[in-house]
Amino acid sequence: MVHKKTENRGIPTQVKNQALVTQRRRQIVDAAVNLFIDNGFHKTTTRQIAQAAGISIGSLYEYIATKEDVLYLVCDAIHAEIERGVAEALNRAKNGKNPLAEVIREYFMVCHRMNDHILLIYQETQSLPDKWRRVVLENEIRITGIFTGVLARLMASGDLPRISARQLDLVAHNISVLGHMWTFRRWFLANHYGIDEYIDFQTRSILGMCRENAA
Repeated sequence: MVHKKTENRGIPTQVKNQALVTQRRRQIVDAAVNLFIDNGFHKTTTRQIAQAAGISIGSLYEYIATKEDVLYLVCDAIHAEIERGVAEALNRAKNGKNPLAEVIREYFMVCHRMNDHILLIYQETQSLPDKWRRVVLENEIRITGIFTGVLARLMASGDLPRISARQLDLVAHNISVLGHMWTFRRWFLANHYGIDEYIDFQTRSILGMCRENAA
């Protein structure tokens, strides 16, 4: 029996069990990332994705409609992992740890774990339909807004010097880009620095930037 279509992250599916949808889509995403990197997005077929994911082509189309849907789900997986990690970092900070340092560490670790996913998205975002490209960019801004919120709360509590709103946004975008830099420059950085060393150095730099630009 064919189920009525439901929505999950904006992509239609015929499967009612949302836990299964999440599981299968993550399976599809992880298989597709390697294929997209090795073969290129345009040369990879949905049949190849299904085979790499260990499911039939018919089953694949129960969870996605097009290859572009898979690319969007790669973006969605990155943003979901970042939001989950940041929430956990803020929870840890309740025990007296520095919230900004915890958030930066968690975010950079997500970038470290998902570096292939992030590199792929920067290479292939132009292949997304306009509606998905807009959503991806909105999600990027939302993630940066999390950093802005943490910085603002620390300034309000006196744990960070106050800086202007424009500078606050710039610091938040710096955090976002520095996490991605580990992905873009890993061919060099990973051969000279451990991820912990990278995180510690960049955290000190970000905190120093806030102090130097204090009003």
